[in-house]
Amino acid sequence: MALIRLNNQSLTAVSALPAGVGGGLKSQQVFTSSGTWTKPAGISKVKVYVVGGGGGAQNVASTQAASGGGGGLSIALIDVSGISSASITIGAGGNGSSSSGSRGGNGGTSSFGSYASATGGEGGVSAISPYDGGEGGIGTTSVTSPVLSALNTRGNGGSRTGGLNVQQSGGGSFFGGGGAGAHDTGSTVSQGQNGTHGGGGGISQYTTTISGGSGIIVVEEYA
Repeated sequence: MALIRLNNQSLTAVSALPAGVGGGLKSQQVFTSSGTWTKPAGISKVKVYVVGGGGGAQNVASTQAASGGGGGLSIALIDVSGISSASITIGAGGNGSSSSGSRGGNGGTSSFGSYASATGGEGGVSAISPYDGGEGGIGTTSVTSPVLSALNTRGNGGSRTGGLNVQQSGGGSFFGGGGAGAHDTGSTVSQGQNGTHGGGGGISQYTTTISGGSGIIVVEEYA
């Protein structure tokens, strides 16, 4: 197996992606909600990018806050010459928590039919031992016909605050940065932000709910 460096992460390739994928890119579809992919006329292969939902943050107090992890990624090249459609599932972002007894929610799994999937990032946990930012989700695709090749990796992990005056965002995904963390200057307080496109929820430092972003699937269509 080859080791690939992408966006400053080490990725383990199930098999190397081919240099060419048929007669060239013809179209692209982007899914941000669940539905059905329908193959356009003349398409024989697709390259799918599947990202799981981001984890929610747990924000309880100024020194008890942890951001969510980013959704995992699976990139798969699929022969669709014998496939006319595929079910699309978009993993929801995990809900944020402002309760000391409940960690941030985990992001949901996204999938392209039964061919490629990616789990969501974990919710952050700051007021329940062990304290930690959420772990990133991971792609889970195997190379089995009609999947010609695949590459799977984790989303970025979240982090936990060590006190005031910190700006710690949620874990990023392939397509979306984690939500920005809050910043307390002593006179001005800004709230953390929700994640987008599979990014984890950011740290808020105060009791508020900051959620992860829903996953996303991009389908590149080749002749």
